[in-house]
Amino acid sequence: MASRPHMRKVRSVDTAPECALRKLLNLWGFTGYRLYRSDLPGKPDIAYIRRRKAIFLHGCFWHCHNCRAGRNVPQTNLSYWMPKLARNKSRDRANL
Repeated sequence: MASRPHMRKVRSVDTAPECALRKLLNLWGFTGYRLYRSDLPGKPDIAYIRRRKAIFLHGCFWHCHNCRAGRNVPQTNLSYWMPKLARNKSRDRANL
């Protein structure tokens, strides 16, 4: 039986793209940011409070981007996944 990924293995913080972005920001001299500010709309991944700037690093699947990864449709449990992905998109529009 082939091993399949489980949702508990999907990280919500400190993902590889987030770490790569933070490394670039530090190399470019953009320091002084805060991570995952839950008191801000949308809980941005990186927030510069004094500059009033926020960076959201959205995964293509979770936020239904118009690319190959974002157009993937789950194969099972569609009654759960489709409303969840639709809520993510509407929340993104509201928080933008």
